[in-house]
Amino acid sequence: MLIYMAPMEGMSGYVFRRAYHRRFGGIDRYFTPFLANKKLSSRERNDILPEHNEGMELVPQILANRAEDFLAIAKELAAFGYKTVNLNLGCPSGTVVTRGRGAGFLEFPNRMDMFLAELFEKCPLQISVKTRIGKDVPEEWEELQQVYDKYPLEELIIHPRVQRDYYKNTPNMEVFGQAAISCRHSLCYNGDICTPQDYADFTAAFPQIGKVMIGRGIFKNPALIGMIRRQAQATKEELLAFHQDVLEGYLAVLSGDKNTLFKMKEWWVYFAEAFTNAATYSKKIKKAGTVREYQTVVESLFREQELVI
Repeated sequence: MLIYMAPMEGMSGYVFRRAYHRRFGGIDRYFTPFLANKKLSSRERNDILPEHNEGMELVPQILANRAEDFLAIAKELAAFGYKTVNLNLGCPSGTVVTRGRGAGFLEFPNRMDMFLAELFEKCPLQISVKTRIGKDVPEEWEELQQVYDKYPLEELIIHPRVQRDYYKNTPNMEVFGQAAISCRHSLCYNGDICTPQDYADFTAAFPQIGKVMIGRGIFKNPALIGMIRRQAQATKEELLAFHQDVLEGYLAVLSGDKNTLFKMKEWWVYFAEAFTNAATYSKKIKKAGTVREYQTVVESLFREQELVI
């Protein structure tokens, strides 16, 4: 079974990926947070630079609903040596959807069809797609699959929720099961794999699907892949060492405590779930105004609480 790390905007950039690859590994493909500018910004360029992603198979993800924008980004990526890009048709964010991008594009299958036709005519790279099963209701999936089946996708990654679900409710495994039977593409599953048992349940239900993508589960428990692949239990020592690598990585590339803390606090929204009695510490982490204050709270948490993963 291949395991991918899902792109998570603002969190799964190269600092996190590099630290993860060093300390844990076990990821077969990493995906960048979406690239949305017609010309790569300096931040986006840093994220995809080959020297920042050594030893990893990295697939850049593009958020676009105009072929000219997608093709302009793909051309830049080709110059860096990339062979495959991923089209984001899954982001449920309101600001993305109101512009008809991400999962918002799913509302317009005819426009999406014309968009894909132009991409596959002109794009120099292979194209994979990460999609939800519809904008508003699961019944939209049948028409969307008909569109996808027209094109030679490198692979199709399905998150079986609709846009309006965001990350609530449960993945629609009935629709995913239908796709697993009828879709012509190589499929990857994405959605709510947060524990080794979640992984075991999925692989038992869909032994024919050889790929899964995991996002929030890794941010909640960075040792998850080792627990899945090697049945190795997480330790506080390895998690703290990984945390320090991420923190030092951000301190090296970001300006000032404020920007570094913003990144680390985003992660703790998920990471706190790995510990007993984390609520009090989470509040202190959120209030920390300097890296020193932050470090003091984190060290106390690791010393005083136990893992629940």
